[in-house]
Amino acid sequence: MKIFMIFMIMFATLFANSNTTKNHKKAIVEKHIKEQLAKEKKYSKEQTFYNEENYDFSGAEVNPESVKTTPELEVDDLDMDSVYD
Repeated sequence: MKIFMIFMIMFATLFANSNTTKNHKKAIVEKHIKEQLAKEKKYSKEQTFYNEENYDFSGAEVNPESVKTTPELEVDDLDMDSVYD
């Protein structure tokens, strides 16, 4: 009878522990899924921000005619010794 009681206590303990472990693992998986969904939501928001098709860059283009009229700068002296004195 004592052996049967000890066996039942051991079996009940192992069964309860395995059930708790499964619930714990399930909770961890659900938490991880929620975190990954939040990251995906943030990533999709950033992708719309960084998408170049949403912006008009025509104002930043350089007119080739204005470049031709820009005077060329001549460098007199590149002696940098006086800078370090």
